[in-house]
Amino acid sequence: MDRVFLDANVIFSVGYKQTSLRRLWDLPDVMLLSSNYAVREAEVNLERLLPGAMAELGALLERVKIHPTPRLSPLPTMVNLFEKDMPILQGAITVRATHLLTGDVKHFGHLFGTSCAGVLVLTPSEYLRTKVSLTD
Repeated sequence: MDRVFLDANVIFSVGYKQTSLRRLWDLPDVMLLSSNYAVREAEVNLERLLPGAMAELGALLERVKIHPTPRLSPLPTMVNLFEKDMPILQGAITVRATHLLTGDVKHFGHLFGTSCAGVLVLTPSEYLRTKVSLTD
């Protein structure tokens, strides 16, 4: 079973509009995970831009296992992240996620396709492509 950690921008995107990312919720053998930190960031941005979407996002988040924000600890030396992004990767590592899904190309792009402490960093679309090709 894949343990998939969702970054704030993925949660925001799912709450903001009907998007193909919602397919993540329908995948078999996938446990969706996130952290209080990521969820709170997504909720603040969504509330500011589209307050009416909060109820629907809440319903989606009921199917995501949300963990406390981890304490900051050193990341692998190959990882160079801004301080505000560190809790996302650290959260994924702490909960033993197999994947971290993020659309943040600017800050996580250098990690796409690589594994950090056992967590494979991918865009949501790349992960979905992989899952769809496995079921065909």
